[in-house]
Amino acid sequence: MDPLIAAASVVAAALAIGLGALGPGIGQGIAAGQAVEGIARQPEAEGKIRGTLLLSLAFMEALTIYGLVVALVLLFANPFA
Repeated sequence: MDPLIAAASVVAAALAIGLGALGPGIGQGIAAGQAVEGIARQPEAEGKIRGTLLLSLAFMEALTIYGLVVALVLLFANPFA
């Protein structure tokens, strides 16, 4: 494999993991904070808020896993090699 392609693949994998975790991490923090605030304002709606929060957190975590898959493909099954 060409050293330039290998180096670019490592940098691209690092960016995929870093940016793929940054956005969902910030989103999960904001969502959790808003859910706690919503439960504090309306304790009787806790079950509904919690269900919606868990579903949205699962979707956000899926975005992070997509970044991981892209990084692993670039590192171990590089289509550019």
